[in-house]
Amino acid sequence: MSVNGYQDLLQGPLRTYIELSQKIGGDVATHANLVNAAFQAQLRYIQQAASRSKPSQAEEMQLLAPTSEQISAIQQFREKNRASPFFNHLSAISESIPALGWVAIAPTPAPYVKEMNDAGQFYTNRVLKDWKEKDKRHVEWCRAWVQLLSDLQAYVKQYHTTGLVWSGKGGAPPPPPPGGMPPPPPVLPEVDFSNMTLDDRSALFAEINQGENITSNLRKVTSDMQTHKNPQLRQGPAPFKAAPRGAPMKQLPQPGAGTLPDKPPVFTRDGKKWLIEYQKGNPNLVVENADMNNVVYMFRCRDSALTVRGKINGVVLDSCTKCAVVFDNLVSSVEFVNCQSVQMQVLGKVPTISIDKTDGCQIYLSPESLGVEIVSSKSSEMNVLVPKGNGDYTEHPIPEQFKTVLKGAAGLTTTPVENKG
Repeated sequence: MSVNGYQDLLQGPLRTYIELSQKIGGDVATHANLVNAAFQAQLRYIQQAASRSKPSQAEEMQLLAPTSEQISAIQQFREKNRASPFFNHLSAISESIPALGWVAIAPTPAPYVKEMNDAGQFYTNRVLKDWKEKDKRHVEWCRAWVQLLSDLQAYVKQYHTTGLVWSGKGGAPPPPPPGGMPPPPPVLPEVDFSNMTLDDRSALFAEINQGENITSNLRKVTSDMQTHKNPQLRQGPAPFKAAPRGAPMKQLPQPGAGTLPDKPPVFTRDGKKWLIEYQKGNPNLVVENADMNNVVYMFRCRDSALTVRGKINGVVLDSCTKCAVVFDNLVSSVEFVNCQSVQMQVLGKVPTISIDKTDGCQIYLSPESLGVEIVSSKSSEMNVLVPKGNGDYTEHPIPEQFKTVLKGAAGLTTTPVENKG
């Protein structure tokens, strides 16, 4: 029954999501093919569970490898296409696709699926905001993906309430059903499940479920082992030994862009994308003669300044340090991701400014951009400078601290805490 239920999930909401992705096309359609492969890999895993007893932990990791590899491929596709006009679509999927890791969660996997579904809705909301007035297919696409994960949660709750159910029967797993399903990828000897964060949680639940037996392996402390009764036991080696005076200290890793890799600088146009990478100490970067549907992607640059002339779709600064960007007009948004000490100035109009994992961001607005929408997360030291009539600016800090209050049945109410220092 669990296999049939999962096949219904694939034939229903998954197919709807794939069909809508194909209609949108581009990176969204390519991403959907990877998502389909991940669900197909999980179907084969559930078929194995329905025909055999629970394997050892090592064999279970090997059986989970195909699903894990597809999840990694989905997330890597997003990282390789940060300049895509459908970046929010790719992010919505990548943030929530770890929901397929429910098969390794016990004893309550269904809430984990909901948790992953909620994690992706930050980006589905951005897709709705950007596309609801332009193309209704994107609205249907968001609903289809959220519905798919909601149905997955209901399926898990119905058939695998306390964790994936193994039939207990012996024998080899059945071959995959016909229908052109691609064969599973080769099993790797070592599998990295770090993206799924499942093994540690499963191991924790296994320890807790021992009940009273959890203390069976603890050693009893006898009186001759107690330091307050035996002062000679306190004369052991110190727990920490300071480094010799004058010895070189290991530097801590820097956040943001960190040390600039020793790679040649890049300034090129690739179709609709302008790629500006590994620039160092270059204050004269200029993009001009760009089309309205172009995107400028600035990656791993340091101590550099970029000027974008004309009207284009969007600008992205990724892992840049001490960089500045000046542009005329944007159709979509300017984004700062994993940056440090960056500045931007808009001379015309920009609808949206996105700041994510960035420390230090100065935003200079124009009179035409006073209605801009600013979305920030996991960032600090953000300031918006609004122009005055005399050519000066008024500085407004963006709140970094919030207060949340429970309002009974109404749920949570969150308000920003203003910095009055």
